Amino acid sequence: MSNTEIFLLAMLVIFTLPYLIWRVGRTDYYAPLVVVQIIAGILLGPGVLGNAFPEVYKFVFAPTIVQSLNGIAWWAVMLFVMIAGVELDLRKAWEYKRESGITAGLALTVPLVFGSLVALALVPMQGWMGVNAMSWQFVLGIGMSCAVTALPILILLMEKLNILREPMGQRILRYASLDDIAIWGVLALIMLDWTRVGRQAIFLLSFGVVAYAFRLLMQKLEERDRWFVALIWLGICAFTADWAGLHFMVGAFLAGAVMDAEWFDQEKMDLLRHHVLLVMMPVFFLSTGLKTNWTLGGATVFVVAAALLVAAVSGKWVGVQVAGKILKWQKGEASIIAWLLQTKALIMIIFANILLDKAVITDATFTALLLMAIASTMLTVPIVQPKLARLRELIGRST
Repeated sequence: MSNTEIFLLAMLVIFTLPYLIWRVGRTDYYAPLVVVQIIAGILLGPGVLGNAFPEVYKFVFAPTIVQSLNGIAWWAVMLFVMIAGVELDLRKAWEYKRESGITAGLALTVPLVFGSLVALALVPMQGWMGVNAMSWQFVLGIGMSCAVTALPILILLMEKLNILREPMGQRILRYASLDDIAIWGVLALIMLDWTRVGRQAIFLLSFGVVAYAFRLLMQKLEERDRWFVALIWLGICAFTADWAGLHFMVGAFLAGAVMDAEWFDQEKMDLLRHHVLLVMMPVFFLSTGLKTNWTLGGATVFVVAAALLVAAVSGKWVGVQVAGKILKWQKGEASIIAWLLQTKALIMIIFANILLDKAVITDATFTALLLMAIASTMLTVPIVQPKLARLRELIGRST
């Protein structure tokens, strides 16, 4: 077969396998299609397909094919992260700054601490910390992975639960938006490269000036032009951030974060997110699955993944429960919010991909984090839906 035919065969597998599992298996209650696509990526990776059928794996996912797939995956995830940045609503968070600050702060810091404790236990062990990492980078990276809330997946799950447009849903988006800012800020700190500190200083200083000029330009454009200019802006920010050593994904998030959601038709933005998820992100999930590795032994990876899952879920639950006590929420309210905020999936996987690309973590650590993200996301709907059914009146509370 030619490389074109093998590439098309790989694309056929990428889109067919998860869809059949999702539709025939009727997994939507426990695992939305996006989660099934992530799992399918793992199944098609070296840890499963590569071990069971090594010749098939080497044929379908040859280096030249993977390189082509990675190009699609990079652009897909850049678009997705930019959209996440656009959808941040910091004005609402400022309007309810005390409540949002307390809840978002505790929902982030407690699981970060719990996850960091797990990471500290892994530091002296071989095979978990990346070759380019200092201990503080590894510990902070793992801790933040446990604290992440996946804003795009959270939106999808709240749509499924019919609470996205309700006051409680909007409150939860405020908390997740603040945590998103912190997550990308911490990532930028972890990615600081002292060998390129001059470039990073130039990028950070010039970004503020250029972003101000960009905002003035966007306000003068018609909406149809804003979509094209936004993509040009995305390319500029991603390229310059990567040139500075901060990773192109940090640039993609900053590109979206300085744009106002009201510059774009909300329905069109929702459709863009939906189409990126439908058409391009499955390729990213496959490229993510190709990085999974069980070289330390499957049992060890699963034990670490379980420890990280306990740290992430319990940390989020404890943090939000404390916030609920301080803010005097009704009984059961904090539990619902905590379980929704522990949704990981996409953003944590993107975060972990960056740590792996920069050799802060190893393939084994990445695999454990990926398993933790999938498990935490799959727990959300089955646990939250019965709670909401018993406490429907809570979703109308705006503070």
